Amino acid sequence: MAERSTKPYLIRAIHEWCSDSNLTPYISVRVDANTRVPVEHVKNGEIVLNLSYDATHRLTIGNDFVQFSARFGGVSRECSIPMAAIQGIFARENGQGLFFQSTEPGPEEAAAPETKPENGAPSPNGKPKLQVIK
Repeated sequence: MAERSTKPYLIRAIHEWCSDSNLTPYISVRVDANTRVPVEHVKNGEIVLNLSYDATHRLTIGNDFVQFSARFGGVSRECSIPMAAIQGIFARENGQGLFFQSTEPGPEEAAAPETKPENGAPSPNGKPKLQVIK
């Protein structure tokens, strides 16, 4: 049996915390072909959406999708966001929340060639590398 992702549970928990604390929950979404959002509001392949109960209608945070209807420019639109597309959930007022590591490489990561650092040089991802010296 495949292990269940913790992501939908964490999103539901932060959403509930925001609602209980009178904060506004927002999600950051990486838009792809499986994401149904108003494309006119997408910038650089991303959109940030208000997930408060006041801003959404029929909000469902399931294990595979976040679905709701919301008004954009006065027009009601249906939104469906796959869990894999959600980059983070946070409170608008203080920025507290969770951001998730991308499981798919972005275009710049996919195009980056594999290089091995020289001894003593920092690794390509910018993190220091420890090595034993005798």
